[in-house]
Amino acid sequence: MTALTWALRFIIVSFLIVFAIQNTELVILRVMPGYFWEAPLVVVLLAFFAAGAVLGVLSVLGTIYRQRRENLRLKRELSKAVQPAKPLSAPNV
Repeated sequence: MTALTWALRFIIVSFLIVFAIQNTELVILRVMPGYFWEAPLVVVLLAFFAAGAVLGVLSVLGTIYRQRRENLRLKRELSKAVQPAKPLSAPNV
């Protein structure tokens, strides 16, 4: 299984390297009137991919922290509800 994982990683990295080598033409992004960004296509794609990944992570952070707080609250409630059992004393004979 490990060899298969590494082979798949190698194929993906090889594909990305070939893609980057073949897409080195300069592209112009017109941001606002009078402003533009000129860079290789692969750099532009990488920048937008990274920005999308960052925005995706930021959009999920609120939910993750809310779930962590709720888990801590539920663990505290559970620890309060479950009291350790008192040892049984021997009956007086």
